Amino acid sequence: MSKVLSSMVDKFDLKGQRIGEVSLGAVIKHSRDWNLARESALSSGLAPETPAFDIQRACGTSLSAAIIIGAKISTGLIDVGIAGGTDTISDLPIVYPEAYRSILIKSARGKTLAQKIKPWLGLRLRHFKPSYPSVIEPRTNLSMGESMEQTAKQWQLTRKDQDAFALESHRKAARSQGEGFYDDLIVEYRGLVNDNNVRSDTSMKQLAKLKPVFDLSEHGTMTAGNSTPLTDGASAVLLATEEWARERGLPILAYMTHSLTTAVDFVNQEGLLMAPAYAVSDMLKETTFSLQDFDYYEIHEAFSAQILATLKAWECEKFCSTRLGRDVPLGMIDLQKLNVKGGSVAIGHPFAATGARILGTLAQLLHQKGSGRGLASVCTAGGMGVTAILESS
Repeated sequence: MSKVLSSMVDKFDLKGQRIGEVSLGAVIKHSRDWNLARESALSSGLAPETPAFDIQRACGTSLSAAIIIGAKISTGLIDVGIAGGTDTISDLPIVYPEAYRSILIKSARGKTLAQKIKPWLGLRLRHFKPSYPSVIEPRTNLSMGESMEQTAKQWQLTRKDQDAFALESHRKAARSQGEGFYDDLIVEYRGLVNDNNVRSDTSMKQLAKLKPVFDLSEHGTMTAGNSTPLTDGASAVLLATEEWARERGLPILAYMTHSLTTAVDFVNQEGLLMAPAYAVSDMLKETTFSLQDFDYYEIHEAFSAQILATLKAWECEKFCSTRLGRDVPLGMIDLQKLNVKGGSVAIGHPFAATGARILGTLAQLLHQKGSGRGLASVCTAGGMGVTAILESS
């Protein structure tokens, strides 16, 4: 995370400057990272007087951070701030069983040598079996993938359609990399600029060879190929008042004009990752826009099935009437405007970083176009959806 922040400091000439606030988060982190945002800010080159705070809303962490920073700016509390997120799946904290931790604590509390040694006499091999972090929902005991597999069946999503969506995500991401779209957005880290997540050479034939990973029966449709890979990564966005940016000669890529976060009852009623369908609908009710009034849609691809289910829900008269309280369906969107530079299925999903990546991509698209409107949306664990609208003129 510090690398991303320090690169941002260099890019926008913020060395030694105190800014209003920094808000960062991670979904899975070590206990030593209990003050992640503040420590990252202190290592970034910003003035040490810059305050910072941690935030966590699962996959919507950095988008939520941006919304909070934006709200503070719009209400005059601060004039500039940084929002972001990071996750490192390759360096997960490993937790040992409660019984093993009990031995460690009892030994540490011992006042004599005998008291310190005695707890270790109960040590057994089973105490060394670690508990790995997981994305299991405590209330359903299902992983995100298992939950989404149920939703895929509910919405009758075929394996072929999911694979086709994944293939298109990879093709768009590979094309965008080749065109240099991400050159101004990606920060080199330890000599690495591009990883091997984006598969420019994949095909429907190759995707079809992959076995289902959540429903292992012949009815399973979700594979590693049409699901987002869990990856390492960090991202951040700079938000400020128009005056602050203009005083420093910085380009204004876009304005965040609306946002909304909602949640669904995923235990008793709705699919775990369907909250964005509701959040977008509720947000649009607060505007004069229809679902079709956008030049770009940047929607997090947790799974191909998640996107496809959401799109079908917006077109479904019954769903929009009974679940969204609408007289008519939200309708179709132009798929040529959806995740035009590739999405999470191809690019990867470092949980807390995805929202800011989506915002950065959307802002860049609008800036390059010269004007327009974009919709950003992220589904999260716990049945939540985080959405925002960016506009440029």
